[in-house]
Amino acid sequence: MAVQEVEFHTGVADRVDFACRLLRKAYRKGARVLVTAPGPVLATLDRALWVFEERDFVPHLRVLASTPPATAARTPIWLTEGSVPAGAPAVLVNVGAEPPDDLAPFTRVIEIVSREPDDEAAGRVRWRTYKARGLEVRHHPAAG
Repeated sequence: MAVQEVEFHTGVADRVDFACRLLRKAYRKGARVLVTAPGPVLATLDRALWVFEERDFVPHLRVLASTPPATAARTPIWLTEGSVPAGAPAVLVNVGAEPPDDLAPFTRVIEIVSREPDDEAAGRVRWRTYKARGLEVRHHPAAG
């Protein structure tokens, strides 16, 4: 596989809320997604996916080295920090983590960047990283 698409959603008011809505949409379409983020953001996202919509459950799993492969295979949304787990979904949603060194497992990468100055600066670095790897980047600025 090779990355065919890199998308940046920038100026997002709330990264976790945006990620929840994006993951709900992906789940409804039958997509499987790997989400990477720094630990505290990932913990907040994990909690938010349980409660952000009262009648909408988005099946997800914190994937660790000890996670049984069969359990992960049955779960459409994987949450992880650090290295990409074996057998990971082909769509990567990054909520502020460094992009993986090896993008080969992914066909699509979606970056979520908030309005916070530190997050914007880190997002610019990630943008340049993708461009330096020869990838085309599409930009979707938040409305408002």
